[in-house]
Amino acid sequence: MQKDATPQTSESGYLDGQILVAMPSMPDERFARTVIYMCAHTADGAMGIVVNQAARKIGFPELLVQLEVIDKEDAIRLPAQTAATPVLRGGPVETGRGFVLHSDDYKIADATLAIRSGVALTATVDILRAIARGEGPKRAVLALGYASWAPGQLENEIQHNGWLTGPGDPALVFDPDQAGKYDRALKLIGVDAAFLSNEAGHA
Repeated sequence: MQKDATPQTSESGYLDGQILVAMPSMPDERFARTVIYMCAHTADGAMGIVVNQAARKIGFPELLVQLEVIDKEDAIRLPAQTAATPVLRGGPVETGRGFVLHSDDYKIADATLAIRSGVALTATVDILRAIARGEGPKRAVLALGYASWAPGQLENEIQHNGWLTGPGDPALVFDPDQAGKYDRALKLIGVDAAFLSNEAGHA
């Protein structure tokens, strides 16, 4: 497993645009079986979005009404594809704040962060208005909250086998099948989930 635990870094030497996949030995229960898309990683720390945990008890139309992006009566008029936009539990930090991971065919000047491989991040309400009007990105997920690490913290967790790293495939990020993403992420890295569980059990 040592080979798989070696971080796959971008050209900058950091993990932005990659995914983290929690090992079975992950000590923090909040991140058990999570897949995290890394949005930013520098010497100052790291930030990512959990992409395989659906937010409980709220859908995209209800959230738009809550945020006063649309009126309640307009919620039922949203196109089916827009209404089905996934709402994720993005992480334990600032859980009341929304972050939209989306395809890079949409951009707001000075507000959209282009990451890698056709994925971008926007955290303003303007993108929600655009999605509601049918003028937003082709693919998007809305995350409530995010995960963050202090300088050196993520590197330490990886060295202690808390995470595996792999390519940040947009197809995985935007797939609405949240339940299947963990095993799919392991396959992207080249790890068999059953083998990983067995190995963890005999560590």
